[in-house]
Amino acid sequence: MKYTFLSLLIASSLVWTAATPAETSLRPDMDLQLANVNVGDQAPELAYQNPNGDIMKLSDLRGKVVLIDFWASWCGPCRMENPNVVRIYNEYKDKRYTAGKGFEIYSVSLDQAKDRWIQAIEKDGLVWASHVSDLRGWKAQGAALYGVNSIPMTFLVDSNGKVIAKGLRGAQLEAALKSLLK
Repeated sequence: MKYTFLSLLIASSLVWTAATPAETSLRPDMDLQLANVNVGDQAPELAYQNPNGDIMKLSDLRGKVVLIDFWASWCGPCRMENPNVVRIYNEYKDKRYTAGKGFEIYSVSLDQAKDRWIQAIEKDGLVWASHVSDLRGWKAQGAALYGVNSIPMTFLVDSNGKVIAKGLRGAQLEAALKSLLK
């Protein structure tokens, strides 16, 4: 009798679990209306505080090729991609491109804990200057503005502020930068 009850309890919990819809989004809250930035669009302005509290705007980097990189310290795939991003940044930051000079990264963190964000920047050796966050996690307006529903997510922007590619990582990012060289 005891085993019959236990078996029935386990079976009903399995049926309940199977009937519950699976979460399909990596984004835990969808209360913000997501926009959708596409290739060919003008990159919407972003303006956030850096770790020192100074406001850094995306438009301040106009004239350079810019990688907007949405990431977080708690994101395993982001952290695994960071060595590639660092290598590519160091190799391409001072190159001349068909429309402008230099390559810069505008890192938008979806962290909520400032200390973890700063520790990740230091530990991963993210040497570029444009690290920003509003420390609101998935409620960051920039993530909603760009339609980011999973990370890492990148947008490659030309020197005039136009999105020329999105979702690039590793070899794809490097190939895109090579194609823009003079």
